[in-house]
Amino acid sequence: MQGPLLALALAIPALAGCTTLRAPLPAGSAMPGAAAKNDGTAARHGPIVVLVTLDGLPARALHDPRLPMPTLRAMEAHGAHAEAMRPINPTITWPNHTTLITGVNASVHHVMANGLITLPADGGKPAVKPWVDKDRLVRAQTLYDAVAAQGMSAGQVDWVAIYGAHDVRWQFAEVPNPDGPVARDLEAQGLVTREQLTSFDASTPAWRDEIWTDAAIDILVHHTPNLLLIHLLQTDTLQHAYSVLSPAAYAAYAYADTRLAQLVAATRKAGILDRVTFIVASDHGFANYTYAIRPNAALARMGLLHRRHGGYRGKVWVVPDGGEASLYVRNPARRAALAARLKKYFARVPGVAHVYTGGEASTLGIPAPGSTDQAPDLYLAAQPGYAFTWGVTGAVVRRVHPARGAHGYLNTDPDMQAIFVASGAHTRHDVDLGTISNLRVAPTIARLLGVSLPAATQPPLTQALQP
Repeated sequence: MQGPLLALALAIPALAGCTTLRAPLPAGSAMPGAAAKNDGTAARHGPIVVLVTLDGLPARALHDPRLPMPTLRAMEAHGAHAEAMRPINPTITWPNHTTLITGVNASVHHVMANGLITLPADGGKPAVKPWVDKDRLVRAQTLYDAVAAQGMSAGQVDWVAIYGAHDVRWQFAEVPNPDGPVARDLEAQGLVTREQLTSFDASTPAWRDEIWTDAAIDILVHHTPNLLLIHLLQTDTLQHAYSVLSPAAYAAYAYADTRLAQLVAATRKAGILDRVTFIVASDHGFANYTYAIRPNAALARMGLLHRRHGGYRGKVWVVPDGGEASLYVRNPARRAALAARLKKYFARVPGVAHVYTGGEASTLGIPAPGSTDQAPDLYLAAQPGYAFTWGVTGAVVRRVHPARGAHGYLNTDPDMQAIFVASGAHTRHDVDLGTISNLRVAPTIARLLGVSLPAATQPPLTQALQP
């Protein structure tokens, strides 16, 4: 172990070789550490990149010296970091996670929501469907595609827009398969029971982050892919519920730091720390809002949505998501006229900062109309303190108390800026990158792994890397 790696490992000595406290194991259960030995698929030589996303951790939190994240601070001090990382539009989870591993924005990869936006043929309420195969959702080459093309391996834990991805060998999904090899490993170690796996999504955010970390460690230690993607979610969940930079948010930040420490300690114990580069990023920042804008309530008042057969139906719907909303017109004959009428209407609604036509939104990196069925006819941006939400009845704008957290605001908003820290085997020491774009993350990882992403639109962060 050399230089920054040694310093990083020594910065968290108390966690080296630690195990998470568990309830007593049932009689006859295997003891922790009883998982199968490496199965021969491991990357025994060469670099390993672990990309960890801490969902929604805002860049401005890192500027607070009271932020209780000693592991991330150690990585920052002994590696390279950005003062802020600008996300793409829309500044929500799935589009930005996809950009982090493709190097292209939503106008190219076409991921516009936390799933596939689906508009029912009968005019019913749109659905955002998360359990859609990656090949149907993501229209760009990913890092794990590039890695597989070079005969290397990849793993993922709670990553998004990745379902059914053939080029990811080791997987522990957001809702894990109890019969998957990683799930069986964890069960053999006594870290989780089958009953817990079958009701995984019904548990607490903190527990899920714990098990996702256990799964990432299992993949790293027992299967050792060249690329591991891990997404931790509690930081996002608690900020939505209790607002950004709240006591609950700081508790989530601190807990996420213990997961980072556990990952570093596990790689050190396994003897692979000198090969690993950790990249810790967030997908977007967060902002608080006290007023909810319900654009579909406006459509109902205008007679464009009608109550029929137990629900509302119409040829125009809005898919809201915090600081942004996408409007879809399903009537081709009236599309231009309705879009023009609704653009004027929503521009006058309190809390709406701007209404973009589909063509205008393309300048923001939003897919252009006709390029994909995910492209909106109008794209709405909220003012600070306001957020777009669902709802068809009642007031179009209403006060929310207490304040809640949201993202989705334009990526130029200082509150939406994310974090970036790179530390480990192939990074330089104490490098301040200033403000960067998250479009540079995927090319940087590609450079570390020696693979190519021809479609990436920005260069790698070579100033952060050793020659």
